[in-house]
Amino acid sequence: MAGGAFIPGVKTSAFVGPAGTGKSQRAQLVASLVNADFIIDDGLVIHKGSIVCGKSAKSERNQISAIRRALFEFDDHRREVVSYFRSVAPCSVMVIATSDNMALKILRKLDLPAPEQIVHIEDVATPEEIVKARRERFGKGQHVIPVSHVLVRKNFAGKLVGQLRVFWKSKDKHEGEKTIVRPPFSFYGEVHIETEAIEQLASFIAGRTSQVVKVNEVKASPGEEETLSIDLKLTVTVGDKNLIGVASLVKERIAASLRYFTGLDVKSVNVVIAEVVV
Repeated sequence: MAGGAFIPGVKTSAFVGPAGTGKSQRAQLVASLVNADFIIDDGLVIHKGSIVCGKSAKSERNQISAIRRALFEFDDHRREVVSYFRSVAPCSVMVIATSDNMALKILRKLDLPAPEQIVHIEDVATPEEIVKARRERFGKGQHVIPVSHVLVRKNFAGKLVGQLRVFWKSKDKHEGEKTIVRPPFSFYGEVHIETEAIEQLASFIAGRTSQVVKVNEVKASPGEEETLSIDLKLTVTVGDKNLIGVASLVKERIAASLRYFTGLDVKSVNVVIAEVVV
């Protein structure tokens, strides 16, 4: 957890599916099915169709910043949202995420417990609907935010493409309002980080850690759900820290730096001390 014990009185659920499959379009409907008072979506906290807290990842100027915003990696952003949930507890919160692991990571970052229920996009959308949603996302660069057009205009830096209304039986008139947007970062094409670049960054950080004499080998292994595993072999010297202490420091620095600079989730950093020089 980022800030301490779980916020008391808060129950959580998650709505999960790959990027661009129509989660935000169905967010209010799924929230009503799981009895969620609040929705966490791409850095925003939404209540009854209104933005009540947070900042949209879709307003960021580049994709890496957008990922970090969605994961609440910015301390001021995280503190604002944690403070808000403490003020409105007891309540029920549904987080929207691209994977079960991402949902859990966001909840932990916000001092919220693991989800009691997980709904996957396949549970509420047909394969044809998912294909259509992905075409809109990746073909046109359009995203959906589950709040009204007026509210998005006040909180969004990109282009507002249009409005979308989905009707179902609801006592809440805001529940079906959606806004279609094109984030600033969508204008610049795709972002791809080569494995070699990640390895170079990891080597640079390790090599500038106290008592590390040489980085003999480094290997980055991309995993599922935008995760990374890093393996290193090092030559170190005797000093103030013992070998375990040096290895632990290297692991901490690499994990924190790679998360910061790439926006990817570092699943593991494995360090082998191959040689010790006196």
